[in-house]
This record gives sequence, structure tokens and C-alpha cells, in this order.
Amino acid sequence: MTMDHSGIAVTLDGFLHDEAVRGDRCETTARFRLIVSPTDEVVDEMVLPCTATTPVLVAAVLHELAPGDQLRITGFLCLPRTPDEPIWLDVTTLEVLWAAPLSLAAGDTDSLNAETIADLTDLFEDLDLVDLTRAVLDTTRPEDRAMVIRAIDDVLGDIAIPGVEDMDP
Repeated sequence: MTMDHSGIAVTLDGFLHDEAVRGDRCETTARFRLIVSPTDEVVDEMVLPCTATTPVLVAAVLHELAPGDQLRITGFLCLPRTPDEPIWLDVTTLEVLWAAPLSLAAGDTDSLNAETIADLTDLFEDLDLVDLTRAVLDTTRPEDRAMVIRAIDDVLGDIAIPGVEDMDP
């Protein structure tokens, strides 16, 4: 795979699909996959293989990005010359538009320090979900109320709110 910039110049926004991998042992190249979709429909999604070759980009891709990060990628779309050659994007610039939230496996607290965990615990212990739900519903337009209740139910599960009917069929 030679990087001669003879492809089609493109700029794409997408999400880092999974962990990037080294293209070679010396970390002079990095390979990763970008999820790109022109719409919000899953059927329109495409997973595009990408390659970074400049030292700054290689270091960023291998050591700073996490799966789920939203990226703006500029580069050259290299089309296959033979049926057994892949399509890929030779990346020339990369911008993180949104960093994916930290995801922890159940019981894994190595990524958060004890003070942060204590602060989050205090914050959520003081949160009254019934009052929060009632405040949201009080500010919701009547025609949107059923949709908001379903959304709250999807996120929080069934919370009994006195005076509010359950919208489940």
C-alpha cells in the first residue's frame, strides 16, 4: 500500500470504530476504521479503513484516540486498482470533534481516582429522580408529554410518579 496521494481528496466526519492498530512494529503508520453515515439510518453506515503515516498523526491515532470519538478526517480516498486491493483513506489531517465518554467495565475503577468517584457518588445520592421527572414533565408541552414520558422511561425505567398515569400500553 503506497501513499502517493493520488486518490480523491475528501473530508469526512465519523466515529472511531475500534482501537487503532500499528501498521508496523516501529509505529511509523497507524490503521483504524471510521464509521461514516450520511444519515442517521444504520443501513446507510459505512466502515472506512484509514491509514495515518505522518508521525504526529500516528502518535495521536495510537495514543490519544478512543473508540467512539467523533472525528473530522481529511485525506485522500484511495480506490482499489485490482479486485483484491482494499479501498482506504490516506489521512492527512485529523480533528477530534467530540471525545467519547469514559466507559468502565463493571467494577473497573482504575480509570477514575477515588475523589472523582466520591464526588459522583455524592452527586447521584442527592439526586431525587421523582422531583427531576416531575420538573421535566411540568415544563413539557401537553402534546409532547407522552413522548417525553416514554423517553424518561427508556432511560430511567419505571419510576412511580404520584398523579402521573403510566403510559405503557
